[in-house]
Amino acid sequence: MMALILSLGSSEESIWSNMSESPGKRIQLAQDKGAKGIIYFDSENFPRFKSRFDYMKNNSSGRMNLKDLEDESFSSIFIDQTLAKAIMPNIETNNSPGEIDTKVTLAFESSNEEVDSENVVAFIQGTDKPNEYIIISSHLDHIGISSEGEINNGADDDGSGTVALLEIAEAFEKAKEDGNGPRRSVVFLHVTGEEKGLLGSQYYTDVEPIFPLDQTVANLNIDMVGRIDPKRDGDRNYIYLIGSDKLSSELHELSEEINSKYTQLELDYTYNDENDPNRFYYRSDHYNFAKNNIPIIFYFNGTHDDYHRPSDTPDKINYDLLENRTRLIFYTAWELANRANPVIVDKAAD
Repeated sequence: MMALILSLGSSEESIWSNMSESPGKRIQLAQDKGAKGIIYFDSENFPRFKSRFDYMKNNSSGRMNLKDLEDESFSSIFIDQTLAKAIMPNIETNNSPGEIDTKVTLAFESSNEEVDSENVVAFIQGTDKPNEYIIISSHLDHIGISSEGEINNGADDDGSGTVALLEIAEAFEKAKEDGNGPRRSVVFLHVTGEEKGLLGSQYYTDVEPIFPLDQTVANLNIDMVGRIDPKRDGDRNYIYLIGSDKLSSELHELSEEINSKYTQLELDYTYNDENDPNRFYYRSDHYNFAKNNIPIIFYFNGTHDDYHRPSDTPDKINYDLLENRTRLIFYTAWELANRANPVIVDKAAD
């Protein structure tokens, strides 16, 4: 069954009136009701759809999704007025839902391309709690080459996070070699596809978790920790923390205690506000763990003028800050890996 959606009706605001969201909501509703595809006609917005399609086709942009999460049997087709009237001549005046007897034969093929990429994972098995896991994550991808042929280096986003993760992994490994390995298992997760929609972490949590999610104690996510936010006033020795109190009060308190004891950073919770318009809580890889009720902390230095530009280069990293911030994450991970009990989830989402 293909569904023909008429974009007609009341001028009152509704869940369908936002054109940025309406097509997706209609398509999802059709899928939920068992449709095999959707033919979508909207005379006012068809030029916008066509312009967007042409733009994506001509510059090879577009959107990436995980192949395993897509329903490849479902097709979404946006049609113009000529084809719409050929299917239903009175489509622009008939507002009544109903079945259409017109036979429609469509021949088309997808121009989607498959792209392979990999998460990179290392693992240290715990000594006496090996089936409980701490995941420390950062993303190894960036946005590639600009339209002018310039390389986006991504020194801060997220070269700083990947370096921090490697240094933390080295410290844990050294402790293990010295006979002082962590009680819980520690997973060092370099994820791919963050810049394309958190795809690497989504694959880990939604498709193929290497270690059981219900035995994962916490996720510490490192995404941009080497620079200073120019909008921020105050001591440069700071870090933004996001999400530490969203699921576990105990994790938040532990984080504060560790910082007070070892690193004395200013912990700035500006972007932890539920009403933060930037919505950073939803924009890095920790979110795929948080949605599974796994307590998280997102470590972040804020954006700057070089964000997602070729000028995000290693010479602009504040290496003393990067070191101290990395120490905070290491000590927090060490405490989580070695304390008697895992942190309690006391604010689980429904």
